[in-house]
Amino acid sequence: MTLKIALAQTNFLVGDINANVDNIVKAAIHARDQLGADMIVFPELTITGYPAEDLLLRTDFITAANNALYQLADRVTDIALIVGFPERDGDKLYNSAAVLHQGAITACYRKRALPNYGVFDEQRYFTAGNQPCVFEFNGTFIGLTICEDVWRPGIIEDNKQAGAELLLTLNASPFNSGKIHQRETIVCSQVKAAQIPLVYVNQVGGQDELIFDGASFVVAADGGIVFRAEEFKEQISVVEFDGSHPLKNTCAPLYAEVSSEYQALVLGIKDYVRKNGFQGAILGLSGGIDSALVLALAVDALGADKVEAVLLPSRYTQDMSNEDAVLEAEALGVHHHTIPIEPAVNAFTGMLADIFVGTAKDATEENIQARCRGVVLMALSNKQGKLLLTTGNKSEMSVGYATLYGDMSGGFAPIKDVPKLLVYQLARYRNTLSRVIPERVIIRPPSAELAPDQVDADSLPPYDVLDPILERYIGQDQSADQIIAAGFSREDVARAISLVDRNEYKRRQSPPGIRITSRAFGRDRRYPITSGYKGI
Repeated sequence: MTLKIALAQTNFLVGDINANVDNIVKAAIHARDQLGADMIVFPELTITGYPAEDLLLRTDFITAANNALYQLADRVTDIALIVGFPERDGDKLYNSAAVLHQGAITACYRKRALPNYGVFDEQRYFTAGNQPCVFEFNGTFIGLTICEDVWRPGIIEDNKQAGAELLLTLNASPFNSGKIHQRETIVCSQVKAAQIPLVYVNQVGGQDELIFDGASFVVAADGGIVFRAEEFKEQISVVEFDGSHPLKNTCAPLYAEVSSEYQALVLGIKDYVRKNGFQGAILGLSGGIDSALVLALAVDALGADKVEAVLLPSRYTQDMSNEDAVLEAEALGVHHHTIPIEPAVNAFTGMLADIFVGTAKDATEENIQARCRGVVLMALSNKQGKLLLTTGNKSEMSVGYATLYGDMSGGFAPIKDVPKLLVYQLARYRNTLSRVIPERVIIRPPSAELAPDQVDADSLPPYDVLDPILERYIGQDQSADQIIAAGFSREDVARAISLVDRNEYKRRQSPPGIRITSRAFGRDRRYPITSGYKGI
């Protein structure tokens, strides 16, 4: 007997239960009436959106989610729905998946493997289930799993032993560079070992710093992928089964690594602006590589008409920086204007002149310039209802090469998890689509332009040295001795580690940013601000 299963690779809003249910109904009716599906499978925790974080601690929120499940069962018939929801049972909460068919909940599964590492803290909220769930539908016995379950050895096999001939897994698996390949490799190997086909449905969309990349897929019993949905796009697809055996379908190609990172950043900006109700985005455009990349990302995410660029030159801003900033804005069709900061800088330095008398100029005066820019940009953001995008990259945030209440001012930091060397790769990638970043911006030495003839290399190791050290120290938790043993100089390692450790207070006050690596600042890496431990 044939079975048509729809994979609902959907983008829901965390917490908006009513809208999420309406979208589930809409997708189910489309799958039933337009695609001829017998069943539709949604991502993990569909009804609440994922991750709902401490909303899950609210009894009113859980009550609303559970009530919505019963309402959903009444609203859609003649197609089976597999939806994720937070199931309350007494004083326990489960990350569950329900089978809804013909007005009833016919089966319910409780997630067994609760991840509690990296960005995941499911054990904070949920109790783990302890049983497989297998139900019969149109003559096929189907098992349910949720996300981490299929990464844990034994759970797929348990379902097969319980009589499952086909597995459905609901997922909210966040993106990081290379994750899709890791995901498919692990799942395919588990499926091949158990010799049972599997339908993997993944969420898509941006949720604060997390990006969900979709790329849902179906694996045959021999471990081969017979269907893959597109990355970073909402999509409802139907895969036909002969009993439990999936028939060959189309496999969307995967993006190359740098292009997938670019698409993730675009989606992150788009959804943060859209889901939080901003009118568009605004940013300071310096003529440097970081703001040039953020401008291109913002335009690709929102459209040129929703993005505004502001040039904020000081006495130290080079003419070529202003020229390149204008070229970038014009190439992307973005409204731009210039507001020199010198009057504000003079006002502040004049106010402080008597107190500063007898002291030498230092970073204080540089920071005043950055903070003047921050005040102007925040004022424009407030007045226009546009989200202020900061333009600092991961390398700068790692070592504190940023000014609190200055260039760190803003609501969202798109490239906060993008190391400087990757900034250049992303800029070159964007220019392969259309040339919007002048070559001079890419090849000139980076500079904050807060002092005469200033370049980053005056106070930091070269980025081709710094970034690998930071990846080892931050991304891999290597010790100073391990990094030095890998060939880096003790001087460079000591300086980098010292800067990272003493700038935790800055990172704690920075805007949220898009996570594209496996170890981003924030939920991935939680270090004390006050600490007596010295890594070197």
